[in-house]
Amino acid sequence: MPQGDYIEEHIKEHGHRLDHFERLRKKEAREPHKKSQIVKRTRGMKAKLLNKQNFVDKVQQRKKIAALSQKKVDRRMEQPLVEGSVPPYLLDRQAASSAKVLSNTIKEKRKEKAGKWEVPLPKVRPVADEETFKVIYTGKRKKKQWKRMVTKVTFVGDGFTRKPPKYERFIRPMGLRFKKAHVTHPELKATFCLDIIGVKKNPQSSLYSSLGVITKGTIIEVNVSEFGLVTNTGKVVWGKYAQVTNNPENDGCINAVLLV
Repeated sequence: MPQGDYIEEHIKEHGHRLDHFERLRKKEAREPHKKSQIVKRTRGMKAKLLNKQNFVDKVQQRKKIAALSQKKVDRRMEQPLVEGSVPPYLLDRQAASSAKVLSNTIKEKRKEKAGKWEVPLPKVRPVADEETFKVIYTGKRKKKQWKRMVTKVTFVGDGFTRKPPKYERFIRPMGLRFKKAHVTHPELKATFCLDIIGVKKNPQSSLYSSLGVITKGTIIEVNVSEFGLVTNTGKVVWGKYAQVTNNPENDGCINAVLLV
């Protein structure tokens, strides 16, 4: 007999204890409480991993519930064939099921979202790295060429602190750091001087986006709280995206068009 099968053999021979299934039921009922206690006690990386696993489990549960509800909707739609019944293609086609209406609304929302990204400047001139970054020579023998100075306009947040010069890879000069932009509202036909919240996307490369480099065609996020815009749920809109339409390093200011 294999070494690990003695439990199965014993169950086959003598069966389970009388309260076995009751104990199992109680153990399963206690499981969520145990999990919550473990989650409360854990700290650091383990807590992050546990939260991630719990999130995945919840997503799976929601998917199962959604699939079951969809099945119920489909079964309601399938009605038994009655003599003298009219074929579906002759019925009133405007009477759509709730599931169909829901899918249509989701599609419409996706279309609206996609439409928001129709930017004023769909194509921009590619900028070479040599044009953006100037090589800075460091060290006594002028052989160390690993530092770069950014020659374009950049944005850094209020809480930004420079690294020590020894460890700094990219130098962003103070004279080229901008905090405000002249944003034109296409519907109001007016221009406002707004605070920049951050750089969302630079079409040149992801490195430019992470460094906060602003070139022509860059999508920036601006503070539009003074406009008094409100969402459907009644919340005040804080930030909106805008596209830069000029070359800021040449003009000395950032001009942008709001993406409405």
